Amino acid sequence: MLNKVVLIGRLTRDPELRYTSSGIAVTRFTLAVDRNYTNQQGERQADFIPIVVWRGQAETSAKYLSKGRLVAVSGRIQTGSYETPEGQRRYTTDVVADEVRFLDWGEARTGRDPEVDRAPDDSFGGIPGFTPLDTDGDDELPF
Repeated sequence: MLNKVVLIGRLTRDPELRYTSSGIAVTRFTLAVDRNYTNQQGERQADFIPIVVWRGQAETSAKYLSKGRLVAVSGRIQTGSYETPEGQRRYTTDVVADEVRFLDWGEARTGRDPEVDRAPDDSFGGIPGFTPLDTDGDDELPF
């Protein structure tokens, strides 16, 4: 059996970080993914897909993602259902993320100056392994 989905889209609102009763981080956001075609009026339509991210990746996503940011998500589709207090059955479909890749960079949502958030090793916003390109006026690419 195979249950794998890969999406690229933009967040429709800021992510919501919560913790389970046992202290596990879970972040939810909705991804707007453009369709490959336009409607009769020439407008491109989009699908709005709910994403669920768990644990450390949930905390990182909540800290660095915000409305409008471009991300790639790979994971699996999970369906479920619940009963409302009125006794109606509701069905849910989510993408549970195994991996979230930030495709554009912004500032951490800390409300502080990004230079203050910069780690001593010059990684961006304290993200290990990220080093910005040296762009001090040289038009040549480093490779």
